[in-house]
Amino acid sequence: MSRKIAALSILVASMGITTAHAQFSDNKIKIGILTDMSSLFSDVSGPGSVEAAKMALEKLNYKIAGQTVELVFADHQNKADIGATIARRWYEVDGVDVIMDVPNSAVALAVNQIAKERGKALIISGAASSVLTGAQCSPTLVHWTYDTYALANVTGRAVVDGGGKNWFFVTADYAFGQALQSDVSKVVEARGGKIVGVVKHPLNTHDFSSFLLQAQASKAQVVGFANAGGDTTNSLKQAAEFGLVKGGQKMAGLLITIPDIHALGLPVAQGLLFTGAFYWNKNQDTRAFSKALAARNKGIHPDMIQAGVYSSLLHYAKGVEAAKTDAGRQVVDAMKRIPSDDNLFGKGVVRSDGRKIHNMYLFEVKQPSQSKEPWDYYNVVKEVSGEDAFRPAKDGGCTF
Repeated sequence: MSRKIAALSILVASMGITTAHAQFSDNKIKIGILTDMSSLFSDVSGPGSVEAAKMALEKLNYKIAGQTVELVFADHQNKADIGATIARRWYEVDGVDVIMDVPNSAVALAVNQIAKERGKALIISGAASSVLTGAQCSPTLVHWTYDTYALANVTGRAVVDGGGKNWFFVTADYAFGQALQSDVSKVVEARGGKIVGVVKHPLNTHDFSSFLLQAQASKAQVVGFANAGGDTTNSLKQAAEFGLVKGGQKMAGLLITIPDIHALGLPVAQGLLFTGAFYWNKNQDTRAFSKALAARNKGIHPDMIQAGVYSSLLHYAKGVEAAKTDAGRQVVDAMKRIPSDDNLFGKGVVRSDGRKIHNMYLFEVKQPSQSKEPWDYYNVVKEVSGEDAFRPAKDGGCTF
């Protein structure tokens, strides 16, 4: 009898080992960086996001929960159908466990539907639309770095409270621009301001003359640019050329990143107010990370999107360790249970709707005489707690 019991114990133990290994598909963790490698968001995400992911994996020695990690990346070309096709192949054929970054909200919304259907993890650092943790929320999604609500809430409040009551929007005509315009409009109107006009432009526009002439003719106190990347730099450069600022109108860049400021130059960008989650020169830790990433990315200093890729990948690793699996829902649930605390974003938490909560900052672009070294472009006007910056979960409309 004792031999039978011993044999049964060995069998049960071996089954337990098999079950434990079965929690990791293909006995490895596969991470996909879906990004813009070649177009208007490539400087703020793209190659820098890929290098940020590599830096995080090097810190982990390319191991998570004892499993080898493989990294792949692809260019979604800012087209939702291409992004969705890549995501479906990665999840269903190539064994990718989590997709990260995903600048461009239209692409992110398409990928989110596939991740939700397949029960796969999706961690967004690049896309901004607040609908991702609202009506389109998913139990397998984490929205890590920022969103249109926080941008609108912090920047919109500051500009309106500073006297900018009447607004005209120059808006990118896709999901991100529409969400940002909507979120800012609510803030402006709630604080007694008024929207006097809107003009929409196609993605990746080079000639903003007709749009800016409409903004100029509106006589609005504030021209809000609800666009991003190359669209932002092109529109702000041309606004300066058209004399909007000299004519007394205030420019509000609603999503500004440090490569945008670098492209504009301080003489054009000085005085701009905007919101962000990260500044490379904030402290010793952010500076060390940023210098290391810049050395790997043609000297381009990182913005909050690339810092978010690094930070979120490290927290994803903690989620996998805690869940003891790479199954999307279980990992995301574990990420929500574990408070985050890293050298780039400080303390935070992933909320039940998938929204990562951490402090945000109101920045002002320095005057040329204030800049002490290359890429030294920001003054911190105000630090805003995550609870005050991001939309309350009860107001988002997330259904799960």
